[in-house]
Amino acid sequence: MIKVFGHKAPDTDATFSPIIWAWYLTNIRNTPAEPRLLGEPNTEAAFLLKHWGFAKPAHLVDVDANDTVAILDTNNPAELPAHINDANILSIIDHHLLVGGIKTRSPIEITIRPLACTATLLHDLIGADLAKAPREIKGAMLSCILSDTLQFRSPTTTPHDRAVAEKLAAELAIDIPAFAAELFAAKSDVSAFSDAELLRMDSKEYEVAGKQLRVSVLETTAPKVVLDRKASMMASMPGVAAEDGADQVLLFVVDILREEATLLVPNALVKQMAEASFGCTVTGDTVVLPGIMSRKKQIIPALKL
Repeated sequence: MIKVFGHKAPDTDATFSPIIWAWYLTNIRNTPAEPRLLGEPNTEAAFLLKHWGFAKPAHLVDVDANDTVAILDTNNPAELPAHINDANILSIIDHHLLVGGIKTRSPIEITIRPLACTATLLHDLIGADLAKAPREIKGAMLSCILSDTLQFRSPTTTPHDRAVAEKLAAELAIDIPAFAAELFAAKSDVSAFSDAELLRMDSKEYEVAGKQLRVSVLETTAPKVVLDRKASMMASMPGVAAEDGADQVLLFVVDILREEATLLVPNALVKQMAEASFGCTVTGDTVVLPGIMSRKKQIIPALKL
């Protein structure tokens, strides 16, 4: 049985792309596969699991030499099980920059394309066989694209992402603005989460200028709900960083509707990094970054000291 999974701190794309690809491997390629999660899905993904009628995939803690796996939506070892290099890796399908560090037993299939969403890439790889997919698989694919592109607002959005989403929506008779509003409402409902959970909910690990960073993003249509908690969240950052082996947590609160990000600035290091990276002047414990919406395209490439 092939175990198919995305990255830790699974968002919608990392939750549903494995479900889509496992369906394809099992039903089209006749190669039994099951999706797995490397953590609890975020609120949007949890909402969509119920919406489309999927059972939540089982949690995968680690892998070993007996496991055969397919990796989706990441190629970064820091976002994968600790012993990923021990497993028999069949393929990597991704849309992020190539990080390096994964070692395989033999040559494998690697597909990395500059698209906004892994599910868009899966649409292309599955091709005509997508006509055999049930409604919920196509719905999952549409959901991933709308989530990753923030309903086409993200600068990562390509014309192809949009065309695929619009085609799927037409087939499914789904109104994109109305459905996207449901997604973003679910994504924005974070009241039940602790500060530490929020800081890890949608986060990735990167090294910048010798500093180990946990770069966290919270995409929301209600930024005030998060920003009202900024004092306690900043107080929680040192503990989260220490537990995760990082020097600093960076939290960007992305306002989907205003198309801007607010960076929390808890100390001099983050102030220096914000000013060096984004050409801004920081005068308090937050700084608004107009037009910044994408960690992949606008935040990570810009980070420096």
